[in-house]
Amino acid sequence: MDLYHIWCDLKPGVRDLEFSDALRAWMEHLRNAGHIADYRLTRRKLGLGPPGLGDFHVLVETENLAQLDAAFNTAAARSGETERLHGAVYSSVQNLTFALYRDFPDPVREGK
Repeated sequence: MDLYHIWCDLKPGVRDLEFSDALRAWMEHLRNAGHIADYRLTRRKLGLGPPGLGDFHVLVETENLAQLDAAFNTAAARSGETERLHGAVYSSVQNLTFALYRDFPDPVREGK
């Protein structure tokens, strides 16, 4: 699995549950299209966490980089329902930080 991490804060005036609903709609759209395997939304608790990371954390799981690339290409099309769903999420956030991790050792590792 490849694990795509997104940390962010909400823009002023954006309500947390509205963001959560918008993210769920976008992620379900991607999952139903086969572009992601799963996702999770978490929120910082008790203010604990590195100062450079946002209040919210989105974890997107993909089977491989080809699947993640398909998700990116879907967002990049910027049309129709996809644009509406992605725009509702992207326009709600600021201070974005991204990371990409993989399971280790992964199945392609020789000498396991």
